[in-house]
Amino acid sequence: MLRSLVMHCAHLPACRPTKARLVLALAAALAVGGLSLDAASFRISPLARDGSVLVSFSFDDGYTQQVHDAIWSGLRTTFTYTVDLRLEVPAWIDRTIDSTVVSNVVEYDNLTRRHTLIRIIDGREDSRLVTDDEAEVRAWMTSFERLALFRTSLLEPNREYYVRVQATARPRSGGSLWPWESGLSGQAKFLFLP
Repeated sequence: MLRSLVMHCAHLPACRPTKARLVLALAAALAVGGLSLDAASFRISPLARDGSVLVSFSFDDGYTQQVHDAIWSGLRTTFTYTVDLRLEVPAWIDRTIDSTVVSNVVEYDNLTRRHTLIRIIDGREDSRLVTDDEAEVRAWMTSFERLALFRTSLLEPNREYYVRVQATARPRSGGSLWPWESGLSGQAKFLFLP
């Protein structure tokens, strides 16, 4: 498309492609393409039910080749998800109602060729699993299903809230496991109806 646009108006002096214009057009195309890829791979689903806000989360693009290599080398690898329950406040800074940290940890044992998976919620071990299935490791590290992270007693009825998830990966020595250094974040709104 860019080439056809350049060819279409190349005979006009004001429209002749310069290096600067081509670089700007290419940078804009790459930026838009990168944003849509990240947004599409980051899914959050909050659900208020039975006195809790249940949060489901999936980040399919989080298990990169660098993550795979770090895990298989035996490095303890941690994906940390900071989950905030927030209330949108017009013309002011949004209010954080509550915050929870979910850490998904994997350790690969080269001798037994098995992965130990640990989920830690707010500093307490929630669950542990030992497996040799890499698909299970990928799912464990990049998603969680209906975790009861917040109490609905903190919420006002008939108000709109949102859940924001910020993701980071460790270890970070010698480079980042993800192509974005500071992590990634996304959010999803929900209406609390008791």
